[in-house]
Amino acid sequence: MLQVLRRVVQEVNGAADFFEALHIIVTRVKAALDIDVCSIYLKSPSSGRLVLMASEGLHAESVGQVEMDPSEGLVGLVASRAEPVNLDSAQDHPRFRYFPETGEERFLAFLGVPIIHQRSMLGVLVVQQREARRFDDEHVSFLITLAAQLAGAIAYAEFNDEISSETPLIGHQNVEATGIPGSPGVAIGHAVVAYRLADLDSIPDREGAGPEAELERFRQAVSDTREEIQDLKQRMGEALGPDEQVLFDAYLMLLGSDSLVHKTEGRISAGQWAPAALRDTVRESVRVFEDMEDPYLRERAADVRDLGRRVLSHLLPADRSQDEFPDGGILVGDDLTASHLAEVPIERLGAIVSAQGTGSSHIAILARALNVPAVMGVSDLPVGRLEDREILVDGYRGRLFVNPNAELRAEFERLVREERELAEDLRALARDPAATRDGHPVPVLANSGLLADIKPSLESGAEGVGLYRTEVPFMIRDRFPGEEEQVRLYEQIVASFDPMPVTLRTLDIGGDKALPYFPVQEDNPFLGWRGIRISLDHPEIFLTQLRAMLRAMLRASREHDNLQILFPMISALDELKGAMALLNRAREELLDEGYRIPMPKVGVMVEVPAAVYLAETLARRVDFLSVGTNDLVQYLLAVDRNNARVANLYDTLHPACIRALEAVAEGAHRAGKPVSVCGEMAADPAAVILLVGMGIDSLSVSVSAIPRVKWVIRSFSTDRAEALLAQCRLLENPEQIRSLLNNALVQAGLGGLVRAGKT
Repeated sequence: MLQVLRRVVQEVNGAADFFEALHIIVTRVKAALDIDVCSIYLKSPSSGRLVLMASEGLHAESVGQVEMDPSEGLVGLVASRAEPVNLDSAQDHPRFRYFPETGEERFLAFLGVPIIHQRSMLGVLVVQQREARRFDDEHVSFLITLAAQLAGAIAYAEFNDEISSETPLIGHQNVEATGIPGSPGVAIGHAVVAYRLADLDSIPDREGAGPEAELERFRQAVSDTREEIQDLKQRMGEALGPDEQVLFDAYLMLLGSDSLVHKTEGRISAGQWAPAALRDTVRESVRVFEDMEDPYLRERAADVRDLGRRVLSHLLPADRSQDEFPDGGILVGDDLTASHLAEVPIERLGAIVSAQGTGSSHIAILARALNVPAVMGVSDLPVGRLEDREILVDGYRGRLFVNPNAELRAEFERLVREERELAEDLRALARDPAATRDGHPVPVLANSGLLADIKPSLESGAEGVGLYRTEVPFMIRDRFPGEEEQVRLYEQIVASFDPMPVTLRTLDIGGDKALPYFPVQEDNPFLGWRGIRISLDHPEIFLTQLRAMLRAMLRASREHDNLQILFPMISALDELKGAMALLNRAREELLDEGYRIPMPKVGVMVEVPAAVYLAETLARRVDFLSVGTNDLVQYLLAVDRNNARVANLYDTLHPACIRALEAVAEGAHRAGKPVSVCGEMAADPAAVILLVGMGIDSLSVSVSAIPRVKWVIRSFSTDRAEALLAQCRLLENPEQIRSLLNNALVQAGLGGLVRAGKT
C-alpha cells in the first residue's frame, strides 16, 4: 500500500491541471482497493456546499451536478464531524440522502474520510461497494493517510486551476492566497518567477521567443547534451567496463526518442517555451517509468530526470539579465534566498512572495531592511504558473491576489499612494532623537550587516548601530577573512557613526547561517554548534576577530571609544567567562605589541531561555544586555521560525514572551545596567509600546523601520505605555494583546502603521 500511496501522490503532484489530479485520485484508489466506487466531494469556496467533483463508478453525468450542504447526507456527516464514517449499509443510516442521478442505490458499503488542509475542510474522499460490509482497518488507514497526503496537492491544484484558467470568469479574478506577513506594505506588479538553473520543477510557464526560435534553442541544447555525454563516455572509457558504459548509450538513445525529444518539440510547436515543454515531457516520461512493475525499469525514471536536467542546463542562460526585470516586479519563488535578491535590480523590486519561509526568515528580514513588502509561506502557491501575471501583495496581512479586477486594483493603488505619503511624512521627522511624550529618551539604533547600510542608516536618523552582524562579511567570502581585512571593515562602520555607539556582535554562525567553507552538518542545528560555542571551540578564529575589533576602535576614534562588543548565544556563566578571558587576552597581546587599547563596553545577547533566568547574574559581569527576540521567541515557544507549517504559532506578543522580556529588563536594571532589544520585535509598532512600558533603554531595528519606531515612541508617554503593559498582563492570548495595542495606535493617530487601509 505504501508504494501505491507514493505513486498516487507523485502523479497528482505532476498532474497538468486540477481535474486531471482529481481523475488520477479516483481512478488509482478504485484500482488499488479493488472496489466499485471512488468519489471526491469538494467544498465550494463561494457557497460552502459539498460538490461531487470526480467519480469512478457513479454516473459520469452526476459529476459537477450533485451538491449538498454539510448538514445533510453521509458526505456532509463526514465533513461536519471531520472524522471517518464507515457503514456496512449506507441506506439504513438516518443521514443517508439519495441522489438518483448518481446511480448509487446499487452500493451498500460506504466509507468516507475528510480531506483537511491546514485545519481547513477541503472535502470528502468516498469509497463504496455493492455488498454490505464494513471496510476493514487497512482500507480505513489507507484512505486517511492518502487524504492527509493529498490535501496539500488538492489545494495546490485547485488554486493552480483558478489562476491558470483563460476563461474570463469573475470566479477566476481576485484569486486570493494567504501566507504569513513577511514585511509590511502593499504593492502592485507583475510576477517574475525565480527559478534555479537545471531544476526542472522550478521552471515557470512564460512567453517564449516563438515556436521556431524555441525549437532551434531546444535542438541546439539536445545537440550540446549529446556531445557532452559522448565526451563523458570517452573520458570514462578506461575506468568503466562495457556493462557500465551501457548507461551512456541509454542516454544517447533517449535523446533520439519520441518519448523525450519529439514530444518536447510537439509541445514547443503548440506554443510552450522550450524549458516548460521539456519540464512537462520529463514529468510525463517519469510517470510512465514509475508505473512499471519491473523494479529495474522503475529505476530508469531517475535517468530520465537526470537527462532532462542536463538538457535544461544547456537550454537556459548562465544567468538572467537584470534588464529583464520590470519596474515594480514581484519576485516570486518556491524558497527565495538572498542569492535570488542579488540577481534583481533592487530599485525595480516591488515586493517579494515566497512559497516557503516565515516572517523571521532571512529573506523576510532583508525585505524589511529594503522596505519592500513581503508575503511568506504561501504553501499552496503554484509558482510556475505565475510568470507575468498581475499580483497585488498585502504584506500587512500576508495575502496576495492574482488576476485582480479593476475595483480591487483601484483600492490597492489608493493604498500604495497612502504608503508613499506616510513614508514622506516620517522621513522629515526621522532626524530628531526619539523620546516619549514626557521626555524619556529611548534611542533607536540600526541593525546592519553591510557597509552599504551606513549611509541609509545615517539618513534615516539612526542614533548609532545597535547590532552589526559580523557574520555577513564572513558569509560572502570563500575563506575566513584575515585580521587586516576585518580591521578595515570594522574601522569604516565605527568611524562612520563616531561618536555614536556601534555594537559589533562577534561571529554568530550555525543554525540557519552557514559558511560555505566551514560546513556544519547537524540533525538539529538550532540546538547545536552555533554562536559563541563555535567561537570558544576555535579560539584561533575568535582571537583574530577580537584583535581586529580592538584595533579598529583605536584607528576609528581616538577620543570617544564608541565601540561595543556583543557576545551571542550565551547560555551559561562559564561561556561568558571564557569569552571575556579571550577578549582580555586579545587586548593584552595588543598592549604587548605597543597599541594603547582601552577596554570597550561588553554586552551579552539574551536569546536562549537560560539567559532570561540568568539576566541579573550576567548583567553584573558586563556593561549591557541586548535581547535577540528572533531566537528567543522560537526557543520559548518551541517553534522553528523558518517552518511555514508552524509559523502561525510564532508570535512575539505571546504572553510568555512578554513575561520573559519583563524578567530580562528587571534583572538588568537591578544590576544597574541598560538593556536593549535588537530583534525584529523592536520594529513591530504594537510591540514597541510594550517595550517602552517595560523600561527597555534602547531599540535596534532595520534601517527602513527607524522612522516608524521613532513615531511610536514620540506618540506615547511612559505612563500610558506602562498602563497598556499592565492591561496586557491580564490577557491570555496574543490576538487579544495585539488587538488592544493596535487600537491604542489608532487612538494615538498612528493607524497608518497598523494598516494602510482596508481591502
